Amino acid sequence: MKHFIAITFAVALAACTSAQSAEPPTETASTTDVKLSGQTDTAIFAGGCFWCVESDFEKLPGVIDAVSGYTGGEIQNPTYRNHPGYREAAKIIYDPTIVSYDQLLDYYWHHIDPTDSRGQFCDKGHAYTPAIYARPDQIKMAEASEAEIKKTKPFADPIIVPVLPATKFWDAEDYHQEYYLKNPRRYEFYRKGCGRDARVKQLWGSK
Repeated sequence: MKHFIAITFAVALAACTSAQSAEPPTETASTTDVKLSGQTDTAIFAGGCFWCVESDFEKLPGVIDAVSGYTGGEIQNPTYRNHPGYREAAKIIYDPTIVSYDQLLDYYWHHIDPTDSRGQFCDKGHAYTPAIYARPDQIKMAEASEAEIKKTKPFADPIIVPVLPATKFWDAEDYHQEYYLKNPRRYEFYRKGCGRDARVKQLWGSK
């Protein structure tokens, strides 16, 4: 798995290649302890490793689920080992009466490195580059959010995240779904080794 190519630790590599062997499951990390309305909407964000995007968004109240997958490519039925032109992404299923699309956008910006055109953190290559995939009714909101973040960002480097029309989203293999819950130790070792949280804090502070 390319996630671990940049990490020289043998344990991290083992976690990647044996991703289908899950550790004992842990309790869900979701903080959605509010009463859901029954209404749902979706949003699609690419932000590097889909395990991490999924993990981050499932901690946001109002998010019902986050699904790891692939989007932006052309071949049918992409897989982890065969997804040319695709990005790893997460489909966010949320209750719009609790969290808005604008709030999801703001949360997204503050959990990625929007300055890296080569990928995200230790993961490099097109599949790991960040992007917002927006439906026609979401495009203007996404573009407005991008314009606002460009004005208010606390760093000098330019924002390089494109806002793109949403295309078909393909769910990733089952063993990738909820990976951070199925394999918590391997996931945390990977995330820390990849430097994701440290870089996000460097860019955005503690928000």
